[in-house]
Amino acid sequence: MSNPVIKIFRISILILISIFLNTAADAQYQKAAQVPPMGWNSYNAFGASVNENEVLQNAGFMKTHLKSFGWNYIVVGYCWYFPFAAALSDPAQADGFTPWLTMDKYGRLFPAADRFPSAGKSKGFKPLATKIHRDGLLFGIHIMRGIPRQAVAMNMRIKGSKYHAKDIADTSSTCTWLNHMYGVDMDKPGAQEYYNSLFELYADWGVDFVKADDISSPFSEKELAAIRKAIVHCGRPIVLSLSPGETPIAKAEVVKEYADTWRISNDFRDNWNALQLMFSLLNTWESQAGPGHFPDADILNIGMLARRGPVGEQHRSNLTRNELLTMITLWSIARSPMMIGGDLSMIHNYELQLLQNKAVLEVNQNSSGNRQLFRTENQVAWIADVPGTGEKYLAVFNLGESGQFIPVDLKSIGFDGKCSVTDLWSGDTLGQFESAVRPEVLPHGARLFRISVY
Repeated sequence: MSNPVIKIFRISILILISIFLNTAADAQYQKAAQVPPMGWNSYNAFGASVNENEVLQNAGFMKTHLKSFGWNYIVVGYCWYFPFAAALSDPAQADGFTPWLTMDKYGRLFPAADRFPSAGKSKGFKPLATKIHRDGLLFGIHIMRGIPRQAVAMNMRIKGSKYHAKDIADTSSTCTWLNHMYGVDMDKPGAQEYYNSLFELYADWGVDFVKADDISSPFSEKELAAIRKAIVHCGRPIVLSLSPGETPIAKAEVVKEYADTWRISNDFRDNWNALQLMFSLLNTWESQAGPGHFPDADILNIGMLARRGPVGEQHRSNLTRNELLTMITLWSIARSPMMIGGDLSMIHNYELQLLQNKAVLEVNQNSSGNRQLFRTENQVAWIADVPGTGEKYLAVFNLGESGQFIPVDLKSIGFDGKCSVTDLWSGDTLGQFESAVRPEVLPHGARLFRISVY
């Protein structure tokens, strides 16, 4: 007979190893986004209709022109499982589940093969993700919260359990603007297994980023927690981004625990009023940004938008050049994720140059203590620390309709003596300053500086 003391000792060791591995896994996957993700999302240019060739064209452009500047995510927007979507906005399934969506025997949606030919024969997004990865880029997809209504109607079995779709579906929980899904009742057995099965599939495909929609407004905490558990369970470090907004500020600690990024607004559109609103929203969330948890000001409306949806006719961003510079400066100093919305294959040179400024992008990727310094009627200033130095980043914004000088007291940001000021957009060293700086800022424009002791 075996020694009972030795047996107990062995069991104790196994328990400790299990606890250690689970703790390590939690730490690893909670921190998938150590810095704000930077990339391209197909939604603002192609709505529900992007196809494989367009994804690869944009990935190719990113590899050639943007990868070396830190841009690396290629994200396929919503409804990738919907066939023949054309330019429909929020395409609905008609009665009888028309069109019929492709899914496996476990009720998991697969890409529409007419739009993503490499996904045929049950290959899913694996071939496309492999191509993206070969270019040194990362691959992401958009998903809707819940389980397909079609899977519930067919009562398909939940992988890894004895339960079926009808056992876990909450048919009273539906999205108000897209009718493809029911919510999942997380108090029902089989519910967590369903989400586990989804992320096992996404991990097998090679997905690096998931944008989960219809989850943060209205806020679905139990399904959010289930998705995080599924990510940990799948064994692949996947960035979890929540949509749409406004995410309730009262849920800040919850989203910081479960998500890597979360939307703080409804869909951001390419107009000055929407951009002005983002100043107050980012100010509200400024203390919540840090490694593994970044408030998301939404997709950058730059370049050619609405080629086939989601809203309006094809057009280049309605934001002026000053406003585009303001947008990228604000997203950078506030450390928002940055996903390009326009079709990269049609980008203009001046737009591309705004996306290729390494000094500006470094503010987004590597700064701390980011916060609004002051705001008056038409003037805004943000400040941030340059880690490991005594230096500061300073962004000033002119919300008015005419040029203005915006004074900033250098003592108020920690500088008592002479300072050296560098303009990060132009790269020019502006010289020595003492007590204050007073940069001129164009209407609807911005300036971004790095300040150091002289």
